[in-house]
Amino acid sequence: MHPVSKAIRTQIDRTNEMEHSQPMFLTSSFCFDNVEEMRAAFADESDDNIYSRFSNPNVQEFVDRMCALEGTESGFATASGMSAIFASFMAFLKQGDHLLCCRSIFGSTHTVITKYLPKYGITHTYVDAADIASWEQHIQPNTKMIYLETPTNPALEVIDLEAVGALSKKHNLLLNVDNCFATPIGQRPIEFGADLIIHSGTKWLDGQGRVLGGIVLGKKALIHEVYLFCRSTGPSLSPFNAWILSRSLETLEVRMDRHSSSALYIAGKLENHPQINNVRYPFLPSHPQHAVAIKQMVNGGGLVCFELKGGIESGRKFLDALKMLTLTANLGDTRSIASHPASTTHAKLTDAERNAVGICAGLIRISVGLENRDDILNDILQALEKC
Repeated sequence: MHPVSKAIRTQIDRTNEMEHSQPMFLTSSFCFDNVEEMRAAFADESDDNIYSRFSNPNVQEFVDRMCALEGTESGFATASGMSAIFASFMAFLKQGDHLLCCRSIFGSTHTVITKYLPKYGITHTYVDAADIASWEQHIQPNTKMIYLETPTNPALEVIDLEAVGALSKKHNLLLNVDNCFATPIGQRPIEFGADLIIHSGTKWLDGQGRVLGGIVLGKKALIHEVYLFCRSTGPSLSPFNAWILSRSLETLEVRMDRHSSSALYIAGKLENHPQINNVRYPFLPSHPQHAVAIKQMVNGGGLVCFELKGGIESGRKFLDALKMLTLTANLGDTRSIASHPASTTHAKLTDAERNAVGICAGLIRISVGLENRDDILNDILQALEKC
């Protein structure tokens, strides 16, 4: 079956009630018929559920569906996207190791790398998303992992996964890819050599701004290490959130088709607007990495970025003038969202750090929702008139 069909048809076993929609297993622990069954479960000699911090039928169904979509052997779901990212670091990096990382990353990921990993004796080097040819010179004898986002947050730079995959294999490094913005509908990093794939389920996977969740996907042996770390440290996904996310995956392809087609339409209409310096969208021919985007992505995703000419003051005026779009700390919702990264998601970066990754003072990020595309565009256009 097609990955989307396989994901939709992947279900936990029906109970004796023969339900069509899967039930929720809202339980902290699971029972055993006898001592031997319990012993075997704790000894990892069976796949029986023990405790929902370790495993749960609803969580496993979400994992199995994501494996079908991403084409991976295994996965482990976590309480949030950031807990998935942290687990993907801590399960494989130790004191004395070095991380090679794309400079353009989510603000909280930047904080983890620069503030918390050094406490464990883990160093890092940032490299430019647009200059992959220079990455190899920054690989050190103690480098263990390459970490990147593509498209990047929030400037929507596109990194050539095929080139980075070849580089990681040449130096026997783990390639860890945050695929949140593209989703498995837009691209499958495993096909380009990724070892680990990260998602924040809170964004497009849920798609309605309801629940938090995250997941790490990859080969079974690697995910077992993630499982062991999370089993002991506790960033487990709740059964309720897993049930929600699993249901959401059934409409992911349909939603992403609408999000991406509307985003491309809106990006095209905003190009050459007198109040805008430039528009960023991976499938626009004007995007600096357009050729890479169409090579490795099925669609350009649901995010559009543009730089207002008036800088931070124009950004404030624009956001305050919006009538329909929402101002909120999220993306990937059915409802369109506008944000100003320099004062929100990337506020903890210095001006120099923001400029280095394309986050100028007037950068606006639009998460294109499922409303009529002209309604979204018209709200943006009328707000631009107020800048």
